[in-house]
Amino acid sequence: MGVFTRITGRKQAPPKSQAQMIVALQQQRRRRFLFGVVASWVVLITILSLLFSGLHFTFLGLNIKTIQLDFTFMRTYVGFIAQGIWLTLLLAFLSISLAIVLALLGALGRLSRFPPAYALATFYVSLIRGTPLLLQIIFFFLALPQLGIVLRGFWAGVLALGINYGAYMTEIMRAGIQSVDIGQREAALAIGMRPTQVMRRIVLPQALQVVIPPIGNEFIAMLKDTALISVTGFAWEILWRAQKVGRANFRSLEALLMAALFYWVMTILFSAIQSRIEARLAKGERTAV
Repeated sequence: MGVFTRITGRKQAPPKSQAQMIVALQQQRRRRFLFGVVASWVVLITILSLLFSGLHFTFLGLNIKTIQLDFTFMRTYVGFIAQGIWLTLLLAFLSISLAIVLALLGALGRLSRFPPAYALATFYVSLIRGTPLLLQIIFFFLALPQLGIVLRGFWAGVLALGINYGAYMTEIMRAGIQSVDIGQREAALAIGMRPTQVMRRIVLPQALQVVIPPIGNEFIAMLKDTALISVTGFAWEILWRAQKVGRANFRSLEALLMAALFYWVMTILFSAIQSRIEARLAKGERTAV
């Protein structure tokens, strides 16, 4: 080997260890898998595009005609429908904020040893989870005025979505709080901290790290459920705008397809953001360990 080095003037790379070969093989398999996924997505999107391309051809004696879309209508009204994105996002952010507060209170009530607090939390979760979300939206918008409480469609939707998702997220919050080791609470109490201080400084910061990923999933689901608020007729979000121009021009197919595309893109973007957040949280946990 030394003679080869003197003759060629180049150093020979050291042989790879078995561990390095295994890692390289795993990376190669991962790259192949990702390539296959991307290629499959490209094929599926291409097929979907051809389905709505309006092509008319004959194949093996069969007369095949794909769906013809009115692209002039779509170009004319895509901006009008897209204006509902900001209201949809505002609805989702306000609703998830209310849901987080209610879920935290509900979780504390479920864990409380004070009977009225436990009963109130369990009653709230049972009642809201036992009735449809659409019914709750209509109730807040149409039934409350009989009691003298008049809400705009926007705020009726925020209230209904926040209360509904708060009931479902109560169990997420409860599980997050219970995931904190009880030994940490006992140690905090032993050094003289009050129970409220233990909850605020020890338990909740760690519980939030656990519940952030599932809360992200709930937010993405809520982003799509904001479409239900269109039934009030007073919240000009994506679906309301799509239905308005679609019915007025007898082009509901094109209008609803554009609305579906906007929801799909938003879901993909927020799913990517959630994945980044989960990766950062996982990295922080590994660093702490």
